[in-house]
Amino acid sequence: MCGIVGIVGGAAATSSGSLTVRRMADRIRHRGPDGDGVWTDAEAGIALSQRRLAIIDLSSAGAQPMISHSGRYVIVFNGEIYNQGEMRAHLDQQFGVHAWRGHSDTEVFLAAIEELGTNKALELAVGMFAFGVWDRRERTLVLGRDRLGEKPLYYGRVGKAFAFASELKAFQPLPDWCPEIDRNALALMMRHNYIPAPYSIYQGIRKLRPGHFLVLSGPMHEPHVENYWSTRDVAEQGRRDPFEGSPEEAVDEVERHLRRALEGQMIADVPLGAFLSGGIDSSAVVSVMQSISARPVRTFTIGFNEAGYNEADHAKQVAHHLGTDHTELYVSQRDALDVVPQLPGIYCEPFSDSSQIPTFLVSKLARGSVTVALSGDGGDELFSGYTRYALADAFWNKLSRIPVGLRRASASLATLPSPELYNNVAGGIMPILPQRLRRERVGDKIHKAASVFSLASMDDVYRRLCSHWEPTQIIPGAVEPPTMLTGLEALPDLPGNVERMMYLDIMSYLPDDILVKVDRAAMAVSLEARVPLLDHRLISFALSLPLSILRAGGQTKWPLRQLLYRHVPKALVERPKMGFGVPIDAWLRGALREWAEALLDERRLREDGFFRPEAIRRAWSEHLSGHRNNQYLLWDVLMFQSWREVTQGASAAVAA
Repeated sequence: MCGIVGIVGGAAATSSGSLTVRRMADRIRHRGPDGDGVWTDAEAGIALSQRRLAIIDLSSAGAQPMISHSGRYVIVFNGEIYNQGEMRAHLDQQFGVHAWRGHSDTEVFLAAIEELGTNKALELAVGMFAFGVWDRRERTLVLGRDRLGEKPLYYGRVGKAFAFASELKAFQPLPDWCPEIDRNALALMMRHNYIPAPYSIYQGIRKLRPGHFLVLSGPMHEPHVENYWSTRDVAEQGRRDPFEGSPEEAVDEVERHLRRALEGQMIADVPLGAFLSGGIDSSAVVSVMQSISARPVRTFTIGFNEAGYNEADHAKQVAHHLGTDHTELYVSQRDALDVVPQLPGIYCEPFSDSSQIPTFLVSKLARGSVTVALSGDGGDELFSGYTRYALADAFWNKLSRIPVGLRRASASLATLPSPELYNNVAGGIMPILPQRLRRERVGDKIHKAASVFSLASMDDVYRRLCSHWEPTQIIPGAVEPPTMLTGLEALPDLPGNVERMMYLDIMSYLPDDILVKVDRAAMAVSLEARVPLLDHRLISFALSLPLSILRAGGQTKWPLRQLLYRHVPKALVERPKMGFGVPIDAWLRGALREWAEALLDERRLREDGFFRPEAIRRAWSEHLSGHRNNQYLLWDVLMFQSWREVTQGASAAVAA
């Protein structure tokens, strides 16, 4: 696991190129504290650098930037190729035994590019990665990213240079770096609590989408971007050729695929362990890990004393049953609150999934013992685990029976009176009603229900369900660019609404929220996180499973549950789903109130010019009074405000 950077043109064509990329790489030293390297060719106008976290082949033979055996290609690589042994054997068999310098996966991947070409090398590779490879003969740069987006990669033109990096903060040392916040990307963040690819918070800087590669033939040329892996094609193939075996045979196949993925991902030349929450996904991963391990697997859990946020007891019981080498740490409110000021530095663009806090804490705990940790992320998206899927589907099935014209007319009539008028009328009625029928802010609820009532499609319903703010309410002049939920690309032909929602989450929520959260939190403490459920072969199988198996007997992610029951008693893991969160709502009324008040100050919001203060101040007042729990809305704004405060200071320091 590493951090990579590079520039083509601009400073790379001068004697200062090596100094510039080294400074860029040093900005992301946390991604690779074990070493660094620089390679430049001023005549060709290219400079590459890498910070190394040594996982496979700890010797100098694994150092980067790495030059291919012929000398034609130079690569900087972040991630892991799990099937490098098979790829190495394939290359030796097809092209004769190579004079391998070491046993690093980077060397194997680079040899595959040299012998087979980039497309074929990507097709063969099983892993998580982001890379930049320079073709010295053709003077072209190729950037690539893994199929599901586990590893990040930003790119864009900065002055006369084309630059790329694992994190946005690495762009700061570029001589012409003058970042401007993209209000339209900010609108997406306010809606989703993350900024989906291909956008970034800065104008002109993009995120390479998962499963894509980019070819640049010159610093001022327009890069060509195309995909080498299409989740859409895989989903459609799964529909054309669905799994036709029995439910039990489906469980057998899930376990076989997961076992194969783990056999590759449990290889490391450094200590390795796993996160264990005690939930279905992480418990399934750890169960199979322990079944193929000759020694107790190291597992890690953090606990909270707050009721409703603690899964440590469940994880401890699972660990005891499996016989893992388990470490748990109960963290205090102060421990968690101390993470908040670090978040803008950990997340290189504003990001407001509040489970970022416990994710960082468990990563920090694991890093005290291991360098690699496996996680259970991906189970909900692949095996239909979210309750919102069934809720949205049932809601739309009822709503769609009402003619759209009648729905819109009803919504228009319902919103003629203002929320305040409804509230005033309700204020005189509520005291005489039974306690169970009393409601706060009835007008707001009526207006919100009316906005949903007028939606025209299932996709609109799901987008609304996944939305926080309606950005036009708070960001003047913003226009939301297209996303997977609004036509960025055509969606596959799938059998039902639930499958469609699962697909949308695989394409956006998973890579742009879940995997961003895990990557940045883990890499902030120099920990490599691996996600075995996202092995692309397992994904292909999961997308071939009909909903009748995924939700057999009305249970979410039925195949994964049944796999787990083979290793752990049902009673240990069957309980209501609990999010991996912290009590942000209470903190904002208590320990974080003063911090939040400063960032949400009406004068400050107005002078900054990014937000309309009225709606934000109203949400803040409602939250403080206890009339509403607006934690998600407020956390979106607070994470942007705190990120901007920190990055402005960092930019000023670099300029000085």
